[in-house]
Amino acid sequence: MTIKVDQNKCIGCGRCTEICPDTFKLSTAGKSEVIGQNKDCAMKAADQCPVEAIFVDE
Repeated sequence: MTIKVDQNKCIGCGRCTEICPDTFKLSTAGKSEVIGQNKDCAMKAADQCPVEAIFVDE
């Protein structure tokens, strides 16, 4: 399983970090980055991402 954030799409809204603080964090550049591998939570964050920048592959 792989969780990815498309850095070109990410707008740094922080919604994913609110939903899954153990899986995502905002980088110093203000973009989301993956820090954990909680698939279920990442899928919830992907559903809530306003620009569809989060991808969860099995």
